[in-house]
Amino acid sequence: MPVLEEFKKFILRGNVVDLAVGVVIGAAFTKVIDSVVADLFMPVVGVLTGGIDVSQMRLTLYGDASIGWGRFAQSVLNFLIIGFCMFLVVKGINALHRYVLKAEAAVAAPEPTATEKLLTEIRDLLKDQKSGPVA
Repeated sequence: MPVLEEFKKFILRGNVVDLAVGVVIGAAFTKVIDSVVADLFMPVVGVLTGGIDVSQMRLTLYGDASIGWGRFAQSVLNFLIIGFCMFLVVKGINALHRYVLKAEAAVAAPEPTATEKLLTEIRDLLKDQKSGPVA
């Protein structure tokens, strides 16, 4: 029974649940991107190529053997769009993380003590004396 307890502990950890949610959302996102590429981008590519449906393009090798380079091109376009979207998500999360860290640092900065304030005033007065009398 200790193996089942260990498995239960493992499966209920936050990282595993987060990963599962990410995989499900990724699968749904992939279907959306597939539709965007197949239904929006590829028809535009077809118009630009003179009405050719690029996704159905094949290179016949011998008899029934052929290479479906059109579907491959569509898959590459899907990959690039998904990769760019993931780049934007990561970039946004990093920016948010930097913002939170900066806010925490601003809150965590302690107020200078009375001694530090006095030393700062003395430093500023000494700088003024070096630069000459102020009129």
